[in-house]
Amino acid sequence: MFRQIVRIAVFALVAVVAIAPRSQAASAPEIDADVRATLDKFFYQIEGARGLANKSAGVLVFPSVVKAGFGIGGEYGEGALLIHGRTVDYYNTISASIGFQLGIQERSVIIMFMTQSALQQFRSTAGWKVGVDGSVAIITLGVGGSIDTNKITSPVIGFVLDPKGLMYNLTLEGSKISRISR
Repeated sequence: MFRQIVRIAVFALVAVVAIAPRSQAASAPEIDADVRATLDKFFYQIEGARGLANKSAGVLVFPSVVKAGFGIGGEYGEGALLIHGRTVDYYNTISASIGFQLGIQERSVIIMFMTQSALQQFRSTAGWKVGVDGSVAIITLGVGGSIDTNKITSPVIGFVLDPKGLMYNLTLEGSKISRISR
């Protein structure tokens, strides 16, 4: 039994190292290119997504958020806040957790601020924490899904795209989002 636990721990460690972000932080142009590619894919796959983004006060896009866990887990990603389609700030998201979790997952996260007041609260809070400083209603859709913009009433909504790998806990709760300079 002990050997099996050691094997799983070694596998988890190797997997985290294999997909860990570059040792150098991404530059502003790299983040911008990844954000645009993520939004293009989102708009292509989900009917109504572009219209919803156009109605929003701001869109925060994390093209790649890597989450890994083996009892103790963490996640990290960098992205950009767009207002009227233009990048205004860069952010990172980070979280840690303890509990039943096993695996590694890379995903894209898009958060839309549907009201000016929700966007203003986000931008004025240093280290905005999901679930504490603001609640994010997660919208789940599959490929070919569509969004009914008339049924969305939450001031902040989120989309988690293309989960890859095995991860038991799919939530943004507890994530801390902070402004970074690029």
